[in-house]
Amino acid sequence: MKVIICAGPPTTGKTTVLRQVTRRLIEAEFRPAYLKIDVLYAIEDQMFQKEFNIPSKKVYSGELCPDHCNVMVLRDAVEWAQKTSADFLLVETAGLCLRCSPYIEGGLGIVVLEATSGMNLPVKIGPMLTLADIAVVTKIDLISQAEREVFRSRIMKASAGIPICETNALCGIGIDALVKKIHASPDIGDSLVLRGNPPVGTCTVCVGKKEIGWQQHFGVVRPLENDIFYRGE
Repeated sequence: MKVIICAGPPTTGKTTVLRQVTRRLIEAEFRPAYLKIDVLYAIEDQMFQKEFNIPSKKVYSGELCPDHCNVMVLRDAVEWAQKTSADFLLVETAGLCLRCSPYIEGGLGIVVLEATSGMNLPVKIGPMLTLADIAVVTKIDLISQAEREVFRSRIMKASAGIPICETNALCGIGIDALVKKIHASPDIGDSLVLRGNPPVGTCTVCVGKKEIGWQQHFGVVRPLENDIFYRGE
């Protein structure tokens, strides 16, 4: 079974891209399974179940970062998909933490970027792009050719050499190149390991401490005028 992890900022078109991918996998007589990881609300699993009749699940990260939730649940998800005899596990994650990467070794990492979201987006999202195997640019029909070239150059600046797939996902234009990349990805092994290093941080805000100011917190902290440092045991 192959594991495909699709990440990207909200509203970039991740679900639309994966719907086009799923349609092509089914037409080629493969059996995909779909997992949606989101924070508070999602109906995409119902959409995939209704439209394609494939095994579908969703997980709410709740108080966890979606990328951290992905790390926690992915092994269970792989085992679940294997039990359904799936050939591909398609994971769509909200990917809201721009210092984390949801991708795993031995899987295919896809980042979906919206062409209309601003020319500087590619240099803002960190490992979600730099550790991906392929960048999918959506909504190319809504910008000029010059803007497309600038957006492409910004992607290459952030992640030199990454393959770029420009798409109008609503119409399915440009999806075939992505599907070829998915077919060529390796089967997942028994050892599931996160790609890249997680951020180095121990954060009292994340465990519920509400006071404002670095003086009130412990772990990795940051004043306004200085760099980060470690405070406390």
